[in-house]
Amino acid sequence: MENNQETAITQDSVDQESRNMALLIWIGTIFFGFIPGLIFYLIKKDNPYILDQAKEALNWSITSLIAWVAGTILAFILIGFLVYFAVAICHLIFCIMGAVKCSEGKEYRVPFTLRLIK
Repeated sequence: MENNQETAITQDSVDQESRNMALLIWIGTIFFGFIPGLIFYLIKKDNPYILDQAKEALNWSITSLIAWVAGTILAFILIGFLVYFAVAICHLIFCIMGAVKCSEGKEYRVPFTLRLIK
């Protein structure tokens, strides 16, 4: 029970404006790739929650870009089209999960992501 109260306190410490901006980062990542994460990473360095989610979205975008390049290379042996499909589905699902977690004020970590920006 005590653990749930600690989680609620950290969620309450994130204001609604920060939640909305982090939500915009993840929804923008669905459509525009790394650009929203990069913009918020460069502009919002004063807010630790937005900075954290911008780094996570940027790391995921870089990871998915690497996967797209791998799919392009593998397309020459006809396996790359399966990689394209898998990356597109993962990108959509992980970005939606990130948006949902940010709307709740929780930090979201995408699985299988290369942590290039720390």
